Amino acid sequence: MIDSKLNSRLKGNIGEDIACTFLMKKGFTIVDRNYLKKWGEIDIVTKKKNIFHFIEVKSVEVKSTAAHTNVSNDSFRPEENVHVLKQRRLRRVVQTYLLERGQGLDVEFFFHVVVVRMNTETRRAKVSMIENVIL
Repeated sequence: MIDSKLNSRLKGNIGEDIACTFLMKKGFTIVDRNYLKKWGEIDIVTKKKNIFHFIEVKSVEVKSTAAHTNVSNDSFRPEENVHVLKQRRLRRVVQTYLLERGQGLDVEFFFHVVVVRMNTETRRAKVSMIENVIL
């Protein structure tokens, strides 16, 4: 059972595992996870139809309310944490990744944000995907 006092890295790892399952069900192949450079990190690198897809995962823990036992709390939008500075760093990390893999900078790729809202009381998660974010 997930303890509500888990540190943020562990929650992030759980969220990334959930995101990977979600992506694989949508036909993506997981290529890499946690690609880290001094200037940033890509949470998940996938491929679909031979095109790279770079995924930023935002995980948040939500609580059940008396009226709703489903995972819901739309007042906080974790995807808003992918701000302009973060996007700039992600662009640089994506470029580095592609160059290290011999892909060049003209290769077609997409960047997406996957939001995982985890309810630790019900042990359920709601996953949503914001596709084709411009870096």
